[in-house]
Amino acid sequence: MAPANLARWLALLTPLALLGGAYGAQLIGHLYPCEMCWWQRYPHFAALVPALLAFLAPQGPFRTLLVLAAGALIAVSGAIGVFHAGIEYHWWPGVTPCTSTAKLGGTPEEMLAQLMRAPIIRCDVAQWKFAGISLAGFNAIISLGAAVVIFALAGRTTFARDARGGSRA
Repeated sequence: MAPANLARWLALLTPLALLGGAYGAQLIGHLYPCEMCWWQRYPHFAALVPALLAFLAPQGPFRTLLVLAAGALIAVSGAIGVFHAGIEYHWWPGVTPCTSTAKLGGTPEEMLAQLMRAPIIRCDVAQWKFAGISLAGFNAIISLGAAVVIFALAGRTTFARDARGGSRA
């Protein structure tokens, strides 16, 4: 597979896989996301837009720009993952308090009952770890690693095109 196509597929499949894993952990594993977990998801949702558009765009510099934009958004999620993992490992203090999963509505008594039943999710405590790495840590590793590969493949394509003197990506 050509580097440009590989970068394009990686830019699409990385956020899809990580969002699928996050929702699987939430819906199947009952690991409720804290506020910072949500912060990590938002750039992946945003990365899907340029990644999908890269499959619709004709070959050329614009397609490469879309792939690079998706890679940058994936890297943003990875950077948030590094920050969140650092909070979980108590390397630095957090910036957000605990999160509740309560869906408020109804009378004050009903809302209070919902709040009392809802789990409280702390951003500074990892709900799950494998080999000492939390989900935020895995997001950081996978997202930043994929972003580096996407940038390298897209750069390889751009430099090869420039060396040929053409405009095909």
